[in-house]
Amino acid sequence: MARSGNEARSARPGGRKSPAGSRGYSMVELVVVMVVILVLSAMIVPIAKFSIRRQQEAELKEALRTLRNAIDDYKRLSDQGLIPIDLGTEGYPKELDVLVEGVELVGQVKKKKRFLRRIPKDPMTGEAEWGLRSYQDEPDSTSWGRQNVYDVYSLSDGTALDKSKYRDW
Repeated sequence: MARSGNEARSARPGGRKSPAGSRGYSMVELVVVMVVILVLSAMIVPIAKFSIRRQQEAELKEALRTLRNAIDDYKRLSDQGLIPIDLGTEGYPKELDVLVEGVELVGQVKKKKRFLRRIPKDPMTGEAEWGLRSYQDEPDSTSWGRQNVYDVYSLSDGTALDKSKYRDW
């Protein structure tokens, strides 16, 4: 038996006919899909939030390591007598900018040693400003004695994922 054009289009597999004009998804199917999408997005948001924070913490550690290595290199060269030592600096740089500007090496004509290309930004504050400590300051001091630059720390008041303060790193 041959079907008419409308019957052929509206017939479902299994021989049942669908009501004329019903196409697409039911409201229940749409609600189920929306609930699944909401659940998945609710799981992804915290993961993305923590991964961004973890990345910033890794950048902070790298920036601190870079600055501290530059300070240590400066001190090593001053101890070897290759950099003139300013009175009261104990062989450490007078300011952080000295690491970027460079210093004249002793016994070499017009040769400068630069320790950094630029001062890295603190990813927690977004600024290239750091807390500084002098060799003469207390290890946990938050004020800089201005004699030299012995150590650097973040100026952020935030707390890390491991519950430590960024300024204590």
